[in-house]
Parts: sequence; structure tokens; C-alpha cells
Amino acid sequence: MMKQCEKYNKIERDTDYQDEMEILFDAKSENENFARVVAAAFCTRCNPTMEEISDIKTAVSEAVTNCIVHGYAGTTGKVHMHCFLEEHILTIEIKDYGVGIDNVERAMQPMYTSKPELERSGMGFSFMEAFMDELQVISKKNIGTTVIMKKRFCAE
Repeated sequence: MMKQCEKYNKIERDTDYQDEMEILFDAKSENENFARVVAAAFCTRCNPTMEEISDIKTAVSEAVTNCIVHGYAGTTGKVHMHCFLEEHILTIEIKDYGVGIDNVERAMQPMYTSKPELERSGMGFSFMEAFMDELQVISKKNIGTTVIMKKRFCAE
């Protein structure tokens, strides 16, 4: 069970993790692949299929790219990725501390992009929803955005 605290990027949990890892990296396009590989490597203890690994990598790629392109809009910043396992559920939280999203509901609509001049497809959140089992987006103007994605694995 998760609940959002009053303080924006703090999420309290009432359970302990089986395993977790956190990384903080520069919001640079060359680090997007790094984040994909780290998330995929972390989930290997769940014995995922190749399709599940591909889904996770795609979703992480979209979330990190959103941080870089939209969260920081060409300025410098950090991306925080926190992955943890609880039973057979992988949760991945990806945060930026950038401009935030004015209207999360509108931003999650397929084909919507705040950067049409960059020829963005507007499908990032749609891909995250399609490839993961759950998606939650928390954003606050001028504070940043947190994307929380979950993937369930079958018990062995």
C-alpha cells in the first residue's frame, strides 16, 4: 500500500521490500540506455521472460526520456530511479525535479505532446501503460514529476 505524503516526492510505504536499489544520474540522453539496463538487470531475480524484460526496458526508456525532454527541457538536472521488489511485483519509480506537468490527465492522452516542435509522438505514457501492469503519475508544477510503474511476475 502506497500513499502520497504532503511533501511532493516522498512516498510512504507500509511494507518492507524484499530487495531494492536506487540510482541518481544526470538527465542526459546517453544515460537513458544505462537506466534501461540497470532496471532489466535488477528484475532478473524474478526470472522474467525476454518479453517482460523488453517491456520493462521500453517503459523505463520512455519515463527517462520524458524526464530529459519534458522535465528539464534542455537544462541540466538529475533523474532518480528507485526499483524494489515486493513478493512477485517489481515497482520502478522514476523522478525528475524539473518543470512538472500542468495537466497530468491531458499529458497521458495518446498523441499529446508539449513539444510538437521536436517531433515527439506523444505516446510515452501510452507505451508505459501498455508495457507495464500499473502506471501512476504524480506531478507538481516547478517541483517535478514521479512516474510509478509496476510489473507482476508469475510465482515460480
